[in-house]
Amino acid sequence: MDEIKKISTKDAPAAIGPYSQAIVAGDTIYLSGQIGLDPKSGQLVEGGIAAETKQVLENLKAVLQAGGSDISKVVSTNVYLADMNDFAAMNEVYAGFFKEPFPARATVAVKQLPKNVKLEISAIAMT
Repeated sequence: MDEIKKISTKDAPAAIGPYSQAIVAGDTIYLSGQIGLDPKSGQLVEGGIAAETKQVLENLKAVLQAGGSDISKVVSTNVYLADMNDFAAMNEVYAGFFKEPFPARATVAVKQLPKNVKLEISAIAMT
């Protein structure tokens, strides 16, 4: 059986609870949800949903890189929005990070997210 390996990088916000930034199991990386925190300051980026989406995806990219992968190897994402009215703006930024074939994706509206952010994205990728 393959071992489970924890992925951690200072280039993305640290886990603030009993979870890892990502776990590698076999040839798959499971990335915990990221929010729009700047990893250097620990503060939420300003500029609304577009800025938060960009930061979230940059955070995911950093964790992927630390795990020996990259954004082109993402096979699935889950997008959690605090307000579905932000979908179009999120989607526009999101589309700039991924190329065909695009990852599978679920997008849902939720009542509330940590630190009252506008979105959170988790992902699954190949190594």
